[in-house]
Amino acid sequence: MTVAEIMTELEAMGSDGIKKILLKHGVKEPFFGVKVEQLKTIQKKIKKDYQLAKDLYATGNADAMYLAGLIADDEQMTTAELNIWAEQAESSNISEYTVPWVTAGNSKGFELALQWIDDEREHVAAAGWSALSNIVSLWPDHVLDMEVLKKLLKRVTAEIHTSKNRVRATMNVFIISVGTYVHDLYDLAIATANQIGVITVIKEGTACKTPDAVEYINKAKARAKGLVAKKKMVKC
Repeated sequence: MTVAEIMTELEAMGSDGIKKILLKHGVKEPFFGVKVEQLKTIQKKIKKDYQLAKDLYATGNADAMYLAGLIADDEQMTTAELNIWAEQAESSNISEYTVPWVTAGNSKGFELALQWIDDEREHVAAAGWSALSNIVSLWPDHVLDMEVLKKLLKRVTAEIHTSKNRVRATMNVFIISVGTYVHDLYDLAIATANQIGVITVIKEGTACKTPDAVEYINKAKARAKGLVAKKKMVKC
């Protein structure tokens, strides 16, 4: 399929109702309002296509950018390309899902995520924390730098309440991911969450609630009856 063919199909799939919902959740124009399950029907046809993913992302259309993440060949992406993706990810679904997914599937992902969390731009920093959350849920513990993760938890404790809105939200998810998927850091993640206390995240008029990190971590542990297995994939 070509970019033009896909864009025509996406436009036909678009829904004003879905668009209104997504706008409330931080998705920014231009986009058609296509459901994720509809995007996945296109993904099944394409499977993986490095160049097509880049071309779709370059359209700037949030639906096409999301699809780009689903079909991207993560490991082929260069650091320069991933940096461009992070910079252009102004929609929340792209900065907190698409870009982090692809970054987590790239061998340079951890290094890039650490750079992004220092960025002054809210969407880039949020992409960095989200990428770290995906990485700890996907990468085996033996390849993770535990000392860096400990320092990051300490940083979250010090900075979360004064950070920008979406950065606060993604920092909270990072605590949950570390506590859930990194067995040796469970106690530290729980202690971090307890020390931080209640986190306020503006949800822009939606009914979404900020997850309680301790509750989420312990529920995941209870369901798994102990160790929670690493994810096989993070794209969804």
